[in-house]
Amino acid sequence: MASSIADVIASEREALGQQGHTSDGSIAVGVKPSTPKNPADARVSRTLSRDPEAFPALTGREEDWRFTPLARLRGLHDGTATVDGVLEVTGAAYETIGPDHPLVGTALVPADRPAALAMRDFKEGQLVTVDGELTEPVVLSFRGSGQVAHGHVVIDVKPFSKAVVVLEHTGTATYSGGVEVRVGDGADVTLVSLQEWDDSAVHLSAQAALVGRDARFKSVVVTLGGDLVRLNPTVAYASTGGSAEFLGLAFADAGQHLEHRLFVDHAVPRCTSRVTYKTAVQGAGAHTVWIGDVLIRAAAEGTDTYELNRNLLLTPDARADSVPNLEIETGEIAGAGHASATGRFDDEQLFYLQSRGISPDEARRIVVLGFFTEILQQIGVPSLEERLVQAIEKELAPGRVT
Repeated sequence: MASSIADVIASEREALGQQGHTSDGSIAVGVKPSTPKNPADARVSRTLSRDPEAFPALTGREEDWRFTPLARLRGLHDGTATVDGVLEVTGAAYETIGPDHPLVGTALVPADRPAALAMRDFKEGQLVTVDGELTEPVVLSFRGSGQVAHGHVVIDVKPFSKAVVVLEHTGTATYSGGVEVRVGDGADVTLVSLQEWDDSAVHLSAQAALVGRDARFKSVVVTLGGDLVRLNPTVAYASTGGSAEFLGLAFADAGQHLEHRLFVDHAVPRCTSRVTYKTAVQGAGAHTVWIGDVLIRAAAEGTDTYELNRNLLLTPDARADSVPNLEIETGEIAGAGHASATGRFDDEQLFYLQSRGISPDEARRIVVLGFFTEILQQIGVPSLEERLVQAIEKELAPGRVT
């Protein structure tokens, strides 16, 4: 597979007759001059850099940040946060790494200032190496105890290896970190990112996968806790035949802001991607945001992609924003599409259940669990699936909504 995401993008830029890296080490990704783009909206024109100064200060008016309440980020977005510790890490064996490790930045090159700050300033990161076919999930548990921290995880999956890797986040912290997954040729890996923070936590995370030839990557994101959680899962392909699947589940209570921004970068031919995210929202001030960006570059002939987002509003004072985007630079594709819908409980379903003697609270529980079943059943770890069902049932307990 290619040595880094920068190599993949540079190769595509060279094919379009464009220039290389800028003097500050950032990657200015452009398009053919004959194709007009709106710089505020086009993913193809974004800047990638490990240097925080390559990005302008955030104002909240930027397209990528217009839904995010910057004041609640506690300085993670502008470098004013005072980092005073690291998260407690338990679970699988790993190698402790720093920002200078040669694998750092090979799958993830920051696309915004917070991610660049986290990559530059993290004190202790974790390298997990997968070599062979693992029958048990690899679990890393991160627990916060009120600290402000940066972190970084690299998952290096060797060619033809297979594994499920679970990253659990609990406790409370003000935390910004990166996760990068290198999926070797012919490998098959599932990354489960579980956010079960206490209600006071703030979590920013840039998550990136680089998928090798004929390799398979599945991302499962489950976000249930935290005051503000914003995750940016992305994928790029190092060679042909790769496939990526993104599954997501979020449940926001009163006052919570849960935001998921996906980016699928098709830069090589004959790769596939599928996205399915579902959220439930209840309570005053509860807010979920889902952004799904898919870019099909000029060289990515034979691409097959589809993204789906569904949002269920459980109370009239909850809010869900959903924005699917497709940016296509070639007509030679196998398929591309998206769908998005936001709605309230189906009154007919509730009436049917209640007419058969089921209480309103139990009927509500059945409908919501049914809504999430498609995601839960694809995690692939039965004990974790059962645990998440219990967590969702706790969210639905009578008296939970405020």
